[in-house]
Amino acid sequence: MMKHISKSLWLLFFSLVVCCGLYPLMLWGIGQGLFPFQANGSIVKDGNGMPVGSLLIAQGFSKDQYFQPRPSACSYDASASSSAALASSNYALRNRVAVQLGPLVKYKSGPMAGTLVGPDIEKWFQADSFQGAPSIVAQWADAHNALAAAWVTGDSSHGAFVGAWSASHPAEVAQYVKDNPATPHPGPADLAVVFFKSFSKENPGKFPAVATHTGADGKSVTAIEPVSVGSDIQSLFFDLWRTDHPQADLQDVPGDMVTSSASGLDPHISLANAEFQLDRVAGAWAGLTKRDGMVVRAEIEQILQDNAVAPWFGLVGEKMVNVLKVNMALQKKYAAPVAS
Repeated sequence: MMKHISKSLWLLFFSLVVCCGLYPLMLWGIGQGLFPFQANGSIVKDGNGMPVGSLLIAQGFSKDQYFQPRPSACSYDASASSSAALASSNYALRNRVAVQLGPLVKYKSGPMAGTLVGPDIEKWFQADSFQGAPSIVAQWADAHNALAAAWVTGDSSHGAFVGAWSASHPAEVAQYVKDNPATPHPGPADLAVVFFKSFSKENPGKFPAVATHTGADGKSVTAIEPVSVGSDIQSLFFDLWRTDHPQADLQDVPGDMVTSSASGLDPHISLANAEFQLDRVAGAWAGLTKRDGMVVRAEIEQILQDNAVAPWFGLVGEKMVNVLKVNMALQKKYAAPVAS
């Protein structure tokens, strides 16, 4: 009996030494000796030796002079990797894609070929008519209650704005309570649809959005006010505009530009995606550096080509670029710090 126990203990001991000691130590040695950069997380550093990110994990870039990664369902939080997991039949998925398309899409043919549809979305919105009926904002909120409520809860200033509205519109709030006795004390999100209907009636052709002005003291003052132009209009109402203009011939947009990856942290975008963003990025750098736009565009195009790779040494798949790597190349060439 003791003989069997002794052999089992020796086997356990050697298994622990080999599997938990020697094997990990060997892998660590090989990694640190032959692949130190990859073994330590592929961390890249700036000119001052400070880490700016990993080539394996996407991070958000919002400034026009930088290429932007794929959308992320986890807001590029590496500790919360996830996908949106929205079914194709879920309107929230259609809306998320439409919101991203609005400021990006261009006409494909006709006299407006190559120009953005955004300004036309704004003109259509200002006319305040959808499918022949007035009050676009009211129709949008009534058809998509969840989106209206999400707007209210998406930012604390939105909730405060609706709260201030409810205080100045007691009749509308009272009517809501009468129609919804189960909610005697409605919050801002509960009143979202009622608020947008009232707002649309009082401000036809406008939407509540953040606007920034210069105050008397010279400082910037931010407040929510009725607007009829801007990215909010182009984003939120692109889908309704498209419904009203089915005949409009629009350019295709790379799929990875408006769809998130399963992890939400994909560090690469397709070369087609990068080239779709090229005009914006080149224009921004040309303005910042006061250089000829065509020259800057050609330089950035070369940076993309130099950094484009396809899986399995080009044998399969389409060419991709690492967003952080390319943005760091831009920073190095044009001497500006990488910032999101």
